[in-house]
Amino acid sequence: MLLTGCSASQPGNINNICSIFEEKSGWYDDAMTAQERWGAPVHVTMSIMYQESAFRSDVKPPMRYFLFIPIGRGSSAYGYSQAQDPVWEQYVAKADRWFASRSDFGDSIDFIAWYVNQTYKINGISKWDAYNQYLNYHEGWGGFKKKTHASKSWLLKTAKKVSQRAAEYSRQLKKCNL
Repeated sequence: MLLTGCSASQPGNINNICSIFEEKSGWYDDAMTAQERWGAPVHVTMSIMYQESAFRSDVKPPMRYFLFIPIGRGSSAYGYSQAQDPVWEQYVAKADRWFASRSDFGDSIDFIAWYVNQTYKINGISKWDAYNQYLNYHEGWGGFKKKTHASKSWLLKTAKKVSQRAAEYSRQLKKCNL
């Protein structure tokens, strides 16, 4: 038997949350389960995932080179959530998700929802505030507290896009026939 690939394909229309959930059987249930478990709104978690991986399961940071010699990747980020090893391991332990995989949509959306919940607990950011949730997601809880994002105009623009996408996803979700 020949395997043609191990990674899931990206949804055809990632700008429409209804299209995503119609195309990807089971993703809506996974997203709703994560929302129920952690209280993180689907439109927020999905907008973060859009920004991090554009719903691709096997994304890694680009390889870095010295001259022509590969010297490794910029970080350990991987998969749908682009979670780095240390925080992924923290999630796995604290959420009792020992067999979770960053290349699995359900596990990744659960991770993002967990992270949103932790951000609420640690930094007091509303679970509905996609802008500041994304800044926490990108910079980490300590980085957000230290305001490491304040001098990164590109990141503030990205957080604004995440917030705008979350608002659009929220509008779309209300009209989905799921």
